[in-house]
Amino acid sequence: MNTEYKNFSKMLHLTSRALRMAIDRHLKYLGLSQASWVAVAAIAGAESPLSQSELAQRLGVEGATVVTMVDRLVKIGLVLRIPTPSDRRKKLLVVTDEGKALYEKVRTEADALGKEILEDVDARDMRDMQVAMRVLEKVYSANLTGDE
Repeated sequence: MNTEYKNFSKMLHLTSRALRMAIDRHLKYLGLSQASWVAVAAIAGAESPLSQSELAQRLGVEGATVVTMVDRLVKIGLVLRIPTPSDRRKKLLVVTDEGKALYEKVRTEADALGKEILEDVDARDMRDMQVAMRVLEKVYSANLTGDE
């Protein structure tokens, strides 16, 4: 494995983890785990209701993990399971009004934190960020999601 890739991979992992932890610290007052608010954000931000398996794929976790998480979110009133018209056994996930309010808080906090983090990045580096985004999109789409 070449050194550039190893360094890129390590920095990607560390940066992702640091960002999640920083957002988590900012959202601690909500009394939710990172996994909970990330799941609510994924459901609320989806263009259409998600199945549990679709949520698991978006979060990069196992289906069994999502079942437990969704059970908890339903219990505290942030998410609802609704029947699918085409298959009564399959349930889709939607956020409640309380879940939408949480999503807006999370989004507002995350946006503010992102702005704070990037305020010291100069304009040239911000342009380079577009290159980094294209690289990350290529890495992500290189069949890393497990779909075959």
